[in-house]
Amino acid sequence: MAISAADVKKLREQTGAGMMECKNALVETDGDFEAAIDLLRTKGAAKAAKRGAEREASAGLVAHAPGVLVELKCETDFVAKNDDFVATAQRIADAASQAGASDVEGLRAVALDGSTVGEVVDGLAISIGEKIELGQFVRFDGNAVAYLHKRAADLPPAVGVLVEFEGDADAARAAAMQVAAMRPQYLTREEVPADVVEHERSIAEATSREEGKPEQAIAKITEGRLNGFFKDVVLLEQPSVTENKKTVKAVLDASGTTLKRFARFEVGA
Repeated sequence: MAISAADVKKLREQTGAGMMECKNALVETDGDFEAAIDLLRTKGAAKAAKRGAEREASAGLVAHAPGVLVELKCETDFVAKNDDFVATAQRIADAASQAGASDVEGLRAVALDGSTVGEVVDGLAISIGEKIELGQFVRFDGNAVAYLHKRAADLPPAVGVLVEFEGDADAARAAAMQVAAMRPQYLTREEVPADVVEHERSIAEATSREEGKPEQAIAKITEGRLNGFFKDVVLLEQPSVTENKKTVKAVLDASGTTLKRFARFEVGA
């Protein structure tokens, strides 16, 4: 049967598929519009699965809604700043905040736009033509503030930090900015795994011996270097970026603020 340009255009608008793909689908289904949609979805899903095996989603963005951070990944910055991609990421974050999802698998099952988050993400991949997937996800149920950072003015946020706290929100937000900039791995020294500490101690001790330090001074030098390691990786022991003569802990203490935990997402990291 003859396939009209209007039908092809309508099918393209509903599916986001290419003009020739839409025309071929209508021809293959003898003009049955619903069957053509199903055919395009099936073929699109197959293509998306193939892309998923062959390509890496190393671009994307971080979105925030109350209590949550969500990373939505894609292949290119061009797609990362696409209006549909950005809007979808925000809708996912909003749905996650309201639904109470606690992990990525739970987030995929959250209801969104008449389907689920997982189905929306898969459908966006088919529509846009890139590998798109949920990345990291975190939810904090206590008082929390977020900070989102853009690497470039024309791109969406690629770094996101969520901080759970008690006390002053402005002080907690400043700490979130510190996390974004200085990349601490732990909140307190006690959170650093014992094997990591012992590994750093052994390196510091070996370095001192390699440098020919006096044997009686090696223990003290080793501990000094270990303290330097803690200042790099422990948030509360880092020099504050806002008051560099104070530690982050000292600044927070002065404001009556206690941090409970933090999460930091960075697209492509």
